[in-house]
Amino acid sequence: MKTLKDVQCGDKVTVIKVHGEGQLKRRFMDMGITKGCEIFVRKLAPLGDPIEVTVRGYELSLRKLDAEMIEVQ
Repeated sequence: MKTLKDVQCGDKVTVIKVHGEGQLKRRFMDMGITKGCEIFVRKLAPLGDPIEVTVRGYELSLRKLDAEMIEVQ
């Protein structure tokens, strides 16, 4: 299973599934991270955390722990 945490800077991926439950899953959906949406990885912090991505036209920073919950292709 490939997650958003494994994606390299400059890659564009498609969300297959958002794992997690309750408030965490709801927070991802509120940010526009849903099945089928495209995510472009813009930057990685020097130590790799957080990851800066573009989702549905806006920029978003995600912690690695959160990025690990997003399965991508």
